[in-house]
Amino acid sequence: MDKEILLKIKSDLLNFVLSIGPKLIYAIVCLVIGIILIKILRRVLRGILNKSNVELSLRTFIESLSKFLLYGLLFFVVGSVIGIESTSFLAIFGAAGIAVGLALQGSLSNFAGGLLILTFKPFKVGDLIQVNDKLGEVVKLDILHTRIKTFDGRIITMPNGNVSNSDVDNRTMEKYRRIDLKLKFSFEEDFDEIRRIIVEAMSQHPKVVKSMDIDVRMDEIGDYEIRVVARSWVESVEYWPLYWEQLEAVKKALDKAGIEIPYPRRTVFQGKSDDGAEKEQ
Repeated sequence: MDKEILLKIKSDLLNFVLSIGPKLIYAIVCLVIGIILIKILRRVLRGILNKSNVELSLRTFIESLSKFLLYGLLFFVVGSVIGIESTSFLAIFGAAGIAVGLALQGSLSNFAGGLLILTFKPFKVGDLIQVNDKLGEVVKLDILHTRIKTFDGRIITMPNGNVSNSDVDNRTMEKYRRIDLKLKFSFEEDFDEIRRIIVEAMSQHPKVVKSMDIDVRMDEIGDYEIRVVARSWVESVEYWPLYWEQLEAVKKALDKAGIEIPYPRRTVFQGKSDDGAEKEQ
């Protein structure tokens, strides 16, 4: 009896191997060929996008999305070769999609956020942005994440869902940006002379936008100083280098003219008490 069962199991196993074996071999061949074709198609797509006028942020998004769709199609073809019917395959994908969707709600939110970013374009690859106190240049935008590079060389990866729902400060969307230098001076200084010195120092920089006036105004009168703001316009991509250079130029010009930055002062009165002893206040 045991021998008959073993023979039956062996026969059933052999029939199963003979029936599924060729399909399995075809599926493996399709998988290998499909992976090679996907690499070729992605390389061709990358070449087309590089030669076109598509902006870099949309280009990276299309590349990452195409990878996801092509591999999904490949798995569908391999499943069909093995013998899984299209309806069953779609049902499996649908059930898996629901389960994965519930488990990866954050990822779906990030995908939707990526679509919103590409649609409304609050920024693109190459822009200098600040999001949630993170300041850096956008180096990559894919279907789930946005990556920025900070000034100190760090790479920060931010979920697109969070980025699309946050305030985005785009520092390079406009061609020009204003430099504001906030300075303090003593009451004894001649404000007109201060203005002349600052305007002359700031206007000498070759990258200052000549068509926009340099503006020096008294911003506030403090307890022991006057507060002045000096404004000039530069190209957005040159903002930080020019900010530092303008600040240095103004400081050197003020030093040359003998104008000092004020510091807190305290007046001490010295007198005598009723018993003749000296008293300080």
